[in-house]
Amino acid sequence: MYRGIEKLAEGRMTYDQIPFIAERICGICGYTHSCCYCQALEEAAGIEVPERALYIRTILLELERIHSHLLLIGVAMHLLGYDTGFMHLWRIREAVMDLCEDLTGNRKTYGMNLPGGVRRDIDEKRVEAVKRVLDKLEEDYKRVISVVAGLREIRERTVEIGVLDKENARKISVVGPVARASGLDRDVRRDHPYAAYDDLEFKVPVYSEGDVWARVMVRVEEVFESISIVRQALDKMPKGEIIVKPKAIPSGKYGMSATEAPRGEDVHFLITGKGNRVYRWKVRAPTYNNLPAVPYMLRGYKLADAPIIIASIDPCFSCTDRLVVVDVKSGRKRVFSAKKLARGGGVL
Repeated sequence: MYRGIEKLAEGRMTYDQIPFIAERICGICGYTHSCCYCQALEEAAGIEVPERALYIRTILLELERIHSHLLLIGVAMHLLGYDTGFMHLWRIREAVMDLCEDLTGNRKTYGMNLPGGVRRDIDEKRVEAVKRVLDKLEEDYKRVISVVAGLREIRERTVEIGVLDKENARKISVVGPVARASGLDRDVRRDHPYAAYDDLEFKVPVYSEGDVWARVMVRVEEVFESISIVRQALDKMPKGEIIVKPKAIPSGKYGMSATEAPRGEDVHFLITGKGNRVYRWKVRAPTYNNLPAVPYMLRGYKLADAPIIIASIDPCFSCTDRLVVVDVKSGRKRVFSAKKLARGGGVL
């Protein structure tokens, strides 16, 4: 289904309205899209975001990464026939979802971002609550992962299955855990710091095997790193304002931002327009890069391996929807009105 989110925003929604639709680009890791849009606009408009707001964004980004990775690792266990592992991992994930609801009012689609900062603060009472939940979650997670990682049946279905070697990973330009599992040491949080990441210490897990096992284990380790990042951010978070009101934003300004979503690198590009609205907004989600690698991963393996191989890139098809109609003989591109797209029939 082509949702046309970019076109819904262009010329119709104000700068302050777009973060809420940006967060609906993905139903699992939408907050990172909201941050990415805000950062692009903040760059275009020269908006200086308060430091406390940058820390709050970082905390929510990492909580989102934890629940996203727990979801995927659980789904992997289900596809491998280990439903006990699936249910335990999703049970642990519920604590993170409840925590996000306590901090933002919503389990998902947090509605926290606006250009210039965040809409809600995190008080001391909630800081202590986050720490308590993370302590219990980490202990529980370690116990479950030690069982999962030790199962011979899991390793036999994932080790040397769906291999994407480093050379092809680089050629295809895969991103996120898919890239890091194939030996490409890339992470936007470290390489092009945003939010409060420049002030925090964390390890970027990298594996060289490029198989399903490596792609799962990158995420397994990243959960531990995310817990550490949230703890650091809570301890270092400065006092102060959480949002600044932007001045009038001139049209024709360019802004671009990248964030390290749980699935990989998000990129948002925009051009400011008239009447407090964007003229152009372009979104590239990580599955757009990772999906072309699947045929390489599937080649030579059994049909029964296909579900876990495909799932190991953690695909999000709603993030990736595009409509491009090109006449391959003439190279002519066709543009359709919203009315014609709504009618559907006869477009192609």
